[in-house]
Amino acid sequence: MTSTTTTSTTAAAPPQDAMRLRELVFGAACAAAVRAAARLGVADALDDTPQDAERLAAAVKADPKALRRLLRALACYGVFTEEADGRFAHTDMSRQLREDDPRSLRWIALWCTEPWTWAAWPKLDEAVRTGDSVFEGLFGKEFFPYLHEDAAESAHVFNRAMTTSSVQSARDVAELLDLDGVSSVADIGGGQGHVLASLLEKHPGLHGTLLDLPGVAGNADPRLREGGALADRVAIVPGDCRRAVPVQADVYIIKNILEWDDESTRRTLANVVGAARPGARVIVIENLVDDSPSMRFTTAMDLMLLLNVGGAKHTRGSMAARMAEAGLVLGEVRPVNAYLHAFESTVPA
Repeated sequence: MTSTTTTSTTAAAPPQDAMRLRELVFGAACAAAVRAAARLGVADALDDTPQDAERLAAAVKADPKALRRLLRALACYGVFTEEADGRFAHTDMSRQLREDDPRSLRWIALWCTEPWTWAAWPKLDEAVRTGDSVFEGLFGKEFFPYLHEDAAESAHVFNRAMTTSSVQSARDVAELLDLDGVSSVADIGGGQGHVLASLLEKHPGLHGTLLDLPGVAGNADPRLREGGALADRVAIVPGDCRRAVPVQADVYIIKNILEWDDESTRRTLANVVGAARPGARVIVIENLVDDSPSMRFTTAMDLMLLLNVGGAKHTRGSMAARMAEAGLVLGEVRPVNAYLHAFESTVPA
């Protein structure tokens, strides 16, 4: 009797690979659920005390039955947890959807699920066939012009997400880099300069330069701008690193900008090498699509880059090859955190 029951149960259970594939093809539902929770502010409404769906629904102005369905779906992935009495509580992941959490991923979650993404992902087969972006065909403009001219809310989300990501990784970069004996550092394509600010705060004798496009550099971290705590040790230089790098420094940092197309990567590295003194250090910091504990995340970003700008994330080998082609002498490659690697190199004599 026992043997028959066991056999019957086993036969009725779906194979794990089939169940996993079913879950994968519903991946959009999971992403949409995270987005909905972030937009509703559910994580912010839930404090350290578990709450029922009715109370949470009142706080976020949602339908209680529908919110319970959303929370149960998210709890299957470890985003929130459902208690035995039906109340919902925070998990480590759900806390990172809070606005006030120092590790907050709320804006990043929103950015990765912006409205344009839902139109682009179904075109991935086309992008794979052509090896190029599908964005202009969908929206009539290239990605960044569309974002800043036609999608103001999405542009705001993008800026907040990039700021969040940069602030969080800046602390890790500052902890990793040994800048003893270094007097000057240049952050090339450094956005608002969060990495530079973290380095200057850690090393009081250091002077820095921030180089980025005029519209970006003009909105630099307040610590770097006139009147800021670090302003007397900083030069903010508006410019395009793909055209020129009019900066000399002991150390150049190039973080997360060598991923759009090979020609832009080659020009940027060549411009840095052309500007630098012999012996200067060049540190490239990138997400990798191999040799990384965050492969599911980085390979997904790689596909998104293909869709929106026709770019690509690097492998360890491809990044090392680009740097060698530029004439850099490659040194150690070290993880910055679970998502980033730092490639140390020097400009030859």
